[in-house]
Amino acid sequence: MRKTAPAGADIGIELAGLELRNPFMLASGILGETGDLLLAAHRAGAGAVVTKSIGTEPRDGHKNPCIYQCESGMLNAMGLPNPGIEEFSKEMRVLKGSRAVVIGSIFGAKTQDFASLAKKMQDYGAAAVELNLSCPHAKGYGAEIGSNPATVKSITASVVHAVDIPVFAKLTPNTRDICSLGLAAEEAGASAVVAINTLRAMAIDPYIRKPVLANRYGGLSGPGIKPVGVRCVFELSEALSIPIIGVGGISTAVDAAEYIMAGASAVQIGTVVQQKGIEIFSKLSEELKEFMSREGFRSISQMRGVAHEG
Repeated sequence: MRKTAPAGADIGIELAGLELRNPFMLASGILGETGDLLLAAHRAGAGAVVTKSIGTEPRDGHKNPCIYQCESGMLNAMGLPNPGIEEFSKEMRVLKGSRAVVIGSIFGAKTQDFASLAKKMQDYGAAAVELNLSCPHAKGYGAEIGSNPATVKSITASVVHAVDIPVFAKLTPNTRDICSLGLAAEEAGASAVVAINTLRAMAIDPYIRKPVLANRYGGLSGPGIKPVGVRCVFELSEALSIPIIGVGGISTAVDAAEYIMAGASAVQIGTVVQQKGIEIFSKLSEELKEFMSREGFRSISQMRGVAHEG
């Protein structure tokens, strides 16, 4: 056990060629609808910000109710609402000239959709693109196409060949073998994988005797999914050679450390931002520095993957 405290821990990281001041990234779907909100998250201390998932055309998403707070976190069935890639250029222009590391999240139904969307995001100034291959509640998108390794490989390869910026594949936990999906992305040239997206779930109101979400099924995020996310990152770390970005249920710096010790190079936070506000980024960064100093870690890379030792 490392217990000799160094004189201040460095939490800056290098991720697929991107320099991040800390490992805390704003997850897609939280505050990512507008350039102003993304810029606010950056100014609040986020190491990088991920946009809302953007498609080729405007999309309304599912009807209300589409969000439900439950004891283990939050259920949502937004249905990928977005203004479409052409309109989103206005939001990306807001971020030009800032020092924000912006990652453009994209989704599509076909391989060529992902490639064209990625090109647009690169043109708009995105530092990287994140492929949404894992949304659990939008028919014809996300996990429906991202659960097949061959499809993951095909989509990832098409994007890698279309752009010059890093490509991150966001993987679904709603699968028998997440490592097969990660390996498919790696073989196709992905710069990193993101694990995990929400777990397919639902809740029923016993008094009205109906599902609480209009879409019936949604995705569970928040503290309840953290053990699943940590397990997925741990397994992927043993199977892949590319970086892993850990996501799911992170509320504290110790939660983030758990993901990093499992093998994550960076982490994304979402539900906790919605619950506690954007000030959480600077708070978690300071708490992580304190934790690392107490435990004798000088850098994120020194801490990464230590749970695999011995």
